[in-house]
Amino acid sequence: MAIEKEGLSGAESLAKTRTYGKFRCHNPSCMARITVEPGATTCKCPKCGLEYRVAWIRPDFPRIRGPVWDVNKRIAEEAVAARKLKQKGGK
Repeated sequence: MAIEKEGLSGAESLAKTRTYGKFRCHNPSCMARITVEPGATTCKCPKCGLEYRVAWIRPDFPRIRGPVWDVNKRIAEEAVAARKLKQKGGK
């Protein structure tokens, strides 16, 4: 039998931990929570800087549609260039 806290069922206690209006960054090395301004069509991860296109299911419920390709490509190219420069300087 499940242990009940405060008289709540498992589903009810899980529902209390949900965060509407936020989602996680899709960068596997980041996974930070992103808060989106209501009605915004794009958002940027505060931790890694990747940008995503946003769709709104309801006025308070955003979803990621996909990445903003030109911004994310530039960030990836800068990271690769910095890594190459670091390797050349270290040898």
